[in-house]
Amino acid sequence: MIQDTATRHITRLTRDTLALVLAGGRGSRLKHLTLWRAKPSVPFGGKFRIVDFPLSNCMNSGIRRVGVLTQYKAHSLIKHIQRGWGFLRGELGEFVELLPAQQRIETSWYTGTADAVYQNLDILRNHDPSYVLILAGDHIYKMDYGAMIVHHVESGADATVACVEVPVERSREFGVMQVDGHHRIVGFQEKPEIPESLPGRPDTALASMGIYVFNTKFLYEQLIRDADSRESAHDFGKDIIPSIIQSYRVMAYPFRDPLTGKQPYWRDVGTVDAFWEANIELVDVTPELNLYDDEWPIWTYQEQLPPAKFVFNDDDRRGMAVDSMVSGGCVISGSKVRHSLLFSNVKVHSFCEIADSVVLPGAVIQRHCRLKNAIIDRGCLIPDGMIIGENLQEDTRRFYVTPRGVVLVTAEMLGQELHHVR
Repeated sequence: MIQDTATRHITRLTRDTLALVLAGGRGSRLKHLTLWRAKPSVPFGGKFRIVDFPLSNCMNSGIRRVGVLTQYKAHSLIKHIQRGWGFLRGELGEFVELLPAQQRIETSWYTGTADAVYQNLDILRNHDPSYVLILAGDHIYKMDYGAMIVHHVESGADATVACVEVPVERSREFGVMQVDGHHRIVGFQEKPEIPESLPGRPDTALASMGIYVFNTKFLYEQLIRDADSRESAHDFGKDIIPSIIQSYRVMAYPFRDPLTGKQPYWRDVGTVDAFWEANIELVDVTPELNLYDDEWPIWTYQEQLPPAKFVFNDDDRRGMAVDSMVSGGCVISGSKVRHSLLFSNVKVHSFCEIADSVVLPGAVIQRHCRLKNAIIDRGCLIPDGMIIGENLQEDTRRFYVTPRGVVLVTAEMLGQELHHVR
């Protein structure tokens, strides 16, 4: 009976919540992967896109009113949302709604994360939620937002910030917070040069996940106040959160695995190296991120494709994949794929060797190619005999090579035009 009461409590709170996914960022550290798409639209995990993870978390948490705020090169993102996230019933008050930058209040595009929400205040007021959940659209993780909203309400907070523990050397990329013994935030540094570590733990800092819960009326007041400030960058991490921690009750919500109580899986795939690593991790025997979890599925637009196919079984021409993930529509014809992830509709012709590589949808690898530690972007045609990842000095002249030696290859680098701009 107690469990049923708790479930009803969470259900009521999630129904009273409107989630806003901030999906307008360029993600410039992903280099050429975001040349023609916003970061949340970048493919991930064989068949998904990054934005599918916060959206799936909303669905699995019982939050069925979601706005996706778009801006930078949003065409592929908008198309994906329309195709894959139109299954909710509008007559039941459920929706995933696109909110492109459209100068509703100001005669300018979104200038920051807070400004993006401010410029849609009239839409938020029409939906009339009790709580607003602000989500970054560019992280990979599974999280029950219902538990965070309950924590927010029970703690009497005006605003709550989700946080994770990260190594100090990595925390420079995030907002770093300091909390008291009751998890009330008493200090907040946005991407500090010298991060403040946790007391007694000099190697660890408390980082903001870019996830916020606000009481709705309080959020409106802070957005309007911030919009009137000429000194503000109109950003939640840089401006809103630091400005309210002294005068209001702003709480930290430590993100933990609900079963083990330990640090959960959370990845910011903001660099090419991080993107490659997070994808390659998925082919391990027991990866931290379980994509085969029936209790917390990741939803996406499911293209109708035939099963993956492996052909030829001669000693020098065997179609095979070992320690790899191969998506639907792929054909491995007389080639060897090891410890790699192939997205949908990848074609690998004979006598190729692919190792430790991530191949995005629709790429074609022609005969006698060797790929190692590579990311092959969508739609690339790798010509006969090309070798990538074995001579980084040579690769640097043609492609983008990361500090860790991962080689990113796009169609433009190969002289192939997928995007005609003239």
